[in-house]
Amino acid sequence: MSLHAFLYGARVSSTLDSPPVPSLDASARTAPRRRTRVLALPEARWALLATAAFLSALPLHFADAPGWTYGPLYAIAYLAGGWEPLLAGLRALRGKTLDVDLLMIVAALGAAAIGQVLDGALLIVIFATSGALEALATARTADSVRGLLDLAPATATRVTADGEESVPVSRLRVGDELLIRPGERIGADGRVLDGTSEADQATITGEPLPVLKTPGDEVFAGTLNGTGALRVRVERDPTDSVIARIVTLVEEASRTKAPTQLFIEKIEQRYAVGVVAATLTVFAVPLAFGADLTGALLRAMTFMIVASPCAVVLATMPPLLSAIATAGRHGVLVKSALAMERLGEIDTAALDKTGTLTEGAPEVTAVRPATGSGLDENALLALAAAAEHPSEHPLARAIVAAARTRDLRLAPARDFAAKPGHGVTATVDGRVVTVGRPDPGLDTDTHTDANTDAYTDTDVERGTVVRVERDGALVGTLVLADRPRTDAAETAAGLTALTGTSPVLLTGDNPRAAAQVATATGITDVRASLLPEDKVTAVRELQRAGRKVLFVGDGVNDAPALAAAHSGIAMGRAGSDLALETADAVVVRDELAAIPAVVRLSRAARRLVVQNLLVAGTFIMVLVLWDLLGHLPLPLGVAGHEGSTVLVGLNGLRLLRESAWRLRESAGRRPDGGRPRAL
Repeated sequence: MSLHAFLYGARVSSTLDSPPVPSLDASARTAPRRRTRVLALPEARWALLATAAFLSALPLHFADAPGWTYGPLYAIAYLAGGWEPLLAGLRALRGKTLDVDLLMIVAALGAAAIGQVLDGALLIVIFATSGALEALATARTADSVRGLLDLAPATATRVTADGEESVPVSRLRVGDELLIRPGERIGADGRVLDGTSEADQATITGEPLPVLKTPGDEVFAGTLNGTGALRVRVERDPTDSVIARIVTLVEEASRTKAPTQLFIEKIEQRYAVGVVAATLTVFAVPLAFGADLTGALLRAMTFMIVASPCAVVLATMPPLLSAIATAGRHGVLVKSALAMERLGEIDTAALDKTGTLTEGAPEVTAVRPATGSGLDENALLALAAAAEHPSEHPLARAIVAAARTRDLRLAPARDFAAKPGHGVTATVDGRVVTVGRPDPGLDTDTHTDANTDAYTDTDVERGTVVRVERDGALVGTLVLADRPRTDAAETAAGLTALTGTSPVLLTGDNPRAAAQVATATGITDVRASLLPEDKVTAVRELQRAGRKVLFVGDGVNDAPALAAAHSGIAMGRAGSDLALETADAVVVRDELAAIPAVVRLSRAARRLVVQNLLVAGTFIMVLVLWDLLGHLPLPLGVAGHEGSTVLVGLNGLRLLRESAWRLRESAGRRPDGGRPRAL
């Protein structure tokens, strides 16, 4: 069964028509746990039938009952457990490929042909059970992602000019206004227009406590509204919500193959042909030297079973797909198994500045009233915000946002005028207020005029200085800067610990601004004033020096470097479409700390792949030598071969555990100070 079928075949959503007011306790904040029932899988049902028939025949066989009493039961076991792999093997053979499953069926039929019906039936039963466990493992991998889909309600309340209407979530469009009542799940990604409440985002962001939501705040589809009512404007099409993107990319990733898997599949056919040739040799040589037919055939069939590379074939994809699913649950969309494997190979990180290490939007960092202006900080900020309120300029929006954060009253502005490159002018409370950049002709050494010492060299170094004048007289200045993200320093330290080298800062910004961010984040290698092609050159220089570079960026100018790097990660919220398309992975919520976490997850997946290959190889080698140099009973050979296959499959699923995702190295430590259990 395909992953697509698992993801979409049994999707169930319910509408919260009359939601209760939530308590937001732990049970309310957990995602619905949708686990595929074992008997829902056809592989499991056929395996159960084969096992039941075999166990029913076994006591009759050992009691020397007539053959007609247990023969049909063995036949049922053969048919129930073997028809599907036989059909698949024949289809592969028609395509001129040799499926290792077909070897198992041939071995079972061969055992029956020489009278070893019980051994052949045992092989079929164990083989069918192994296949059922593999199918269950695949389904459980998909369950972890499909559970996110179940968070989204089927309908939402849309506010229209005529009132309210209940519509399917699939019909929502960007710009629609939704009413989210207490206790409802939010139907689409959007932004709060009105109302105050708390949203439980644990299933999307991992935050343990509900988050206060007020006008202007972002909300996510599938998160649980608290006790207040919210009006939300839809900002993403439902098909492009965080949840939908996670599911889509995980599904796409399931269709791709990592280099290790491709290498295994490349040699699988040759290996399978070699196994057939070796089996014929193991059968023919003893027979030529006088061995009896039954003994030679049993040894040959046992050899074919234990030498088959089933466990090797299954060694690679379960760990990588489990890692992709876990990363997706935590807001990092890794686009393919190839991308997941490459993330674990990086040994150098290169980071963009604006929008990556920084928020990408200016904020007011200092308010400095001029001497003798008669204004305090709040009065100066309110005056500037009132004049800037009609403007759409990013600096204007930052000033207005700062005033609203302080709950300042903004007086109405009249006669508003904006002059690009200079600032704005408006009449506020009957006086002409001008807000803009310092005049280039002003003495930049002292940054003063006759009325003020309103800003310093440090202000100029730390951000953009904006002058505020009233009736032509300077009354103060504001300093605005693009602040580093709160987890920027932690991320840089985490990448340094993982790679052994400090990240490289590659930015098109000026050296002064770049140096300030580098100092704040602990980065020592800074390269500023770079054009997009210069970033590509820097990445390629590092790679020519033997480094495998991870580049992290968000803008159109970062796309060439994302493509040139060994692995690329884009920031999802403000990232350009080109950057998101080019990158190997996307951090949906712009959580920088998720970058070292996903690199650690990739390395854990690679370790599990190596473990699986060692386990599979060891089992094959030991069982083959046992069969060639001694006497390996067919049932024991079957148990060893199928047991190793199941073992490596289940081992790969360990990365589905919540503990596999760690935002920082210490997150896995136990309260008693002990070391976390190794993956």
